[in-house]
Amino acid sequence: MKISLGCDHGGYELKEIIKKYLENKGVEVLDAGTYSLDSVDYPDYGEKAALLVANKEADKGIVVCTTGIGISIAANKVNGIRCALCTDSFMAKMTRLHNDANMLALGAGIVGKNLALDIVETWLDTEFEGGRHIKRVEKIMNIGK
Repeated sequence: MKISLGCDHGGYELKEIIKKYLENKGVEVLDAGTYSLDSVDYPDYGEKAALLVANKEADKGIVVCTTGIGISIAANKVNGIRCALCTDSFMAKMTRLHNDANMLALGAGIVGKNLALDIVETWLDTEFEGGRHIKRVEKIMNIGK
């Protein structure tokens, strides 16, 4: 599995923790940046990480900023992306089961390291349920076409 990661300066430290966690699990990580605590604009990195998923270079993506809000909005502007901002593991489970979210957004200032890693693990381990949810996901993807 390949996972793209992206963050701004507010999400940098948590992104690095997630990156190490994923690599220790044998996941290939495509790091779209940023690569330091220097101030940057979250839309740039949300887009970079989302394009890796949209272009099928990564299977899924994870983006992080201080709240997760801005970077999730940016990622969702990329055609083909369903990025869900999750603040707990139940949300992570449900967005995979019902929405087939292909990207996860986290707020480094909202969730701590342990909760963030539990959210990531739950999100990665949960498969799309399909069934009645397929037509709903298709409807989402047709919005704006």
